[in-house]
Amino acid sequence: MSRKNWFLFITIGLIWGIPYLLLKVSVSELSVPVIVCSRTFIGALILVPIAIYNKNMVPALKKFHYVLLYAILEMFLPWVLITSAEQKISSGLAGLLVATVPIWSSILASLNGDKTVWHSKRLAGMVIGFIGVLLVVGIESLKSNQNPLAIGMILLASLSYATAVTTVTVKIPEVNPIAINGLAMATTSLFYLPFALLALPHHMPSGKVIAAQFALGLFPTALAFILFFELLRDVGSARASLVTYLNTAFAIVLGVVVLGEPLTLGIVCGLPLVLIGSYFAGRKSVTP
Repeated sequence: MSRKNWFLFITIGLIWGIPYLLLKVSVSELSVPVIVCSRTFIGALILVPIAIYNKNMVPALKKFHYVLLYAILEMFLPWVLITSAEQKISSGLAGLLVATVPIWSSILASLNGDKTVWHSKRLAGMVIGFIGVLLVVGIESLKSNQNPLAIGMILLASLSYATAVTTVTVKIPEVNPIAINGLAMATTSLFYLPFALLALPHHMPSGKVIAAQFALGLFPTALAFILFFELLRDVGSARASLVTYLNTAFAIVLGVVVLGEPLTLGIVCGLPLVLIGSYFAGRKSVTP
């Protein structure tokens, strides 16, 4: 990857590591439907006007069936699955299972003709990065009393994430990504609106919760998707999906720095492996 793409890669990883902190603030006073509805509404408020101004919204509307499929696979389905599953398994194991997204993305990219995903250095990088994620989230996450159904739900959500990105890159590569994501977020917000109205809090949320929701809508929801699709355009879905390793690691590190969570030996040893694995897996390779 070029310097620009490495900058995007690290920046996206950091931004997508932040929601875990913001959600800890929001869930203290808001329900999941309210959080999802508001964050996607804010994201749509930012992206849709940009798409309209640049005259990119009409092509997205013409391909709305693909945009709707993307919204279902990227937002509707995985958020429901992950939210439900995290009530039955540890957050560490959930983070580790979500980190299988690059594996699913590589399989899908291969099925669509990109055989470079199986280059030995990229495979080694993926394995090293995944081991790093395992160390960062904690080996104890693999304890035997985890719920098999919940594990299956997270794996299905990870496959859904990978399929969502592959769908838009294969089916509608000509449609502007800001328009795709703006329309998908607006659709998601409308879908969750009835559930959010039924679950509204009985009092006005505190200032810190409102600020957390605006930050959640602005940065990980709107800005991160703009940057991610910029990276996706340059490096492809298989390599772009490696950002999942980085955002999991960043989420744990931010927990240590901001929330004062314990700094474990696994974090110290695992974080360099995440970075090393991402480097090798992200390098461009050519199959003769």
